[in-house]
Amino acid sequence: MRAVLKNFINGHWEGGVTTATSENPSDLSAPVADYARADGRQAEAAVEAAREAFPNWSRSMPQRRADVLDSVGAELLARRDELGSLLAREEGKTLPEAVGEVARAGQIFRFFAGEALRIPGEKLACVRPDIEVDVTREPLGVVAVIAPWNFPFAHPASKIAPALAFGNTVVFKPAELVAACGWALADILARAGLPAGVFNLVNGSGRQVGRVLAEHPGVDAITFTGSQATGRHVLQQAAARGAKVQLETGGRNPLVVLADADLDRAVECALQGAFHSTGQRCTASRRLIVEAGVHEAFVQKLRQRMRQLQVGHAEERGTDIGPVASRALLDGNLSYLDVARAQGAEHVCGGELLQRRTRGHFMAPALFLAAVGQRALRDEAFGPIAMVLRAADYEQALALANESPDGPCAGICTSSLKHATHFRRHARAGTVMANLPTAGVDDPVPFGGRKASAFGSREQGRHASEFFTTMKTAYLCA
Repeated sequence: MRAVLKNFINGHWEGGVTTATSENPSDLSAPVADYARADGRQAEAAVEAAREAFPNWSRSMPQRRADVLDSVGAELLARRDELGSLLAREEGKTLPEAVGEVARAGQIFRFFAGEALRIPGEKLACVRPDIEVDVTREPLGVVAVIAPWNFPFAHPASKIAPALAFGNTVVFKPAELVAACGWALADILARAGLPAGVFNLVNGSGRQVGRVLAEHPGVDAITFTGSQATGRHVLQQAAARGAKVQLETGGRNPLVVLADADLDRAVECALQGAFHSTGQRCTASRRLIVEAGVHEAFVQKLRQRMRQLQVGHAEERGTDIGPVASRALLDGNLSYLDVARAQGAEHVCGGELLQRRTRGHFMAPALFLAAVGQRALRDEAFGPIAMVLRAADYEQALALANESPDGPCAGICTSSLKHATHFRRHARAGTVMANLPTAGVDDPVPFGGRKASAFGSREQGRHASEFFTTMKTAYLCA
């Protein structure tokens, strides 16, 4: 019988009201873990514990906070292979990608260990005599971290680490699809020397645990990554009581390929951007906008490369693309393909279910040719599916890239410095890539979308202080 992974509330591990099982999407006969699901009462207890712990933690010395975060980062890096295997089993990301993600999470904690020691402030000259003006950053209070399933170590790290570095306390709700990864990260934090209540883990549904975190008056800020529909609901609940909110909610990212691009390089950018991580990332290339002069050649080359991709068990050597993370997500992808066909999109290749040595959610990456106005371009498939659009010239390509109502990331492949520079300036997206896949962001730089894909200040890097702190202006008369 498997041990049940528990919630961590006020410095103690405790069970829940029900128990659920985390699947292995590569092998449905080998579940990953059983975990305890908290209810609303336990979520409230976690918030109260975080409130009680806040005064002391917010006044703790920066070196103490830095030491805690550095130890968490060091353990993640030391255990990257072990934890990467867990991530691959539970989420379905290929083993090399999973190990790399755990290492990235460790680096994020170490980065914010340094940031804890250099919280910025200003001393300004006052327009009146004999008066000093100081501008300082102070912690917010209790921060609710609601994290997605597709990056179960890196995304929580990019939220929890700055929250703790700047003196806040945390209630962490991981996605239930990756409960074991959430527990593993919480276990490291629980042993890092944090006082009781500073960090809390509550597993459970959005209807119970998520609702409490969004509505509880004791939660001062909520940082959320997930679907746009859920993000809007969280924003409405939190805004009604004046809580600070940070949202990242994905989108339909464009990759523009111009006729002067290195076509082989452009194909690799599209392949990685659209299909690696099984297409399950908010920066994935959903729309490949190709200039007419190279449209047919690009599609042919991309189809050939897609046929070379190995879809299989996430932990097996040679796998390029792992399984879709859950049956519900797989069904959503298949439904999206049906809609695309019904709307007249031309099927190029892929999209079929695959049989492998083990029973899992395996799907061949799919490519379609689409036309402006088709519903398939408006909907978002969170999986290994891409649509190719033909553009007459650069101007139309840019217009098509910008017509999406959301904008996490946009990319362009071109040998023209003029077009690359113009696209960088005029693409309405939070991140712009030139001759690179629309994926992968360095930890020290800010990350966040535009339009409907985001709300609030940016994540990551020094800019994280804008969300996780509040500013105070103080006057002192000599």
